[in-house]
Amino acid sequence: MEKAIETLTNGGTILYPTDTIWGIGCDATNPEAIDKIFNIKKREKTKSMIILVESEKRLQDLVDVPEMAWEIIDLSEKPVTIVYEKPRHLPKEILAEDGSIGIRLVKNDFCRKLISRLNKPLVSTSANLSGQKSPLKFDDISDEIKKAVDYIVEEQHENISPYAGSSVIKIWNDGRIKVLRE
Repeated sequence: MEKAIETLTNGGTILYPTDTIWGIGCDATNPEAIDKIFNIKKREKTKSMIILVESEKRLQDLVDVPEMAWEIIDLSEKPVTIVYEKPRHLPKEILAEDGSIGIRLVKNDFCRKLISRLNKPLVSTSANLSGQKSPLKFDDISDEIKKAVDYIVEEQHENISPYAGSSVIKIWNDGRIKVLRE
């Protein structure tokens, strides 16, 4: 944990287990670190990434949370990422072209502790090159990705994710809802 926090604090990237699949992460408030992840993944900068938060308070610091979002978060059995309008305190590099951001309130203990200790939201994007299959377990991650990140978290290498990713739902402030990924 200490090495992961040190790496993130110094603008580095980490490979880490999330509440879904293995992810590449960085401090979501650091534009240079975000840029590193785009380069590692060989991903177009027009494609957005999501961020993880560990608490309702941090979520509310970043976005206005519509009541429907709270209901979805509470009722969802599978991890759910909600795309919100008009986020605050985040660099433009992390936002979608329309200015929105996907945020997942994690329930996983490891991620919660990591984000809490970092005291900032954490980028979470699948640990694969853009366009390739998402890794359900550590051994699925390419050597290219493993060599490109600054630090690899040593926990949960044997775990296999029951989820190929989170559900993604966009909620507009006017109450409209659209399921982007089930």
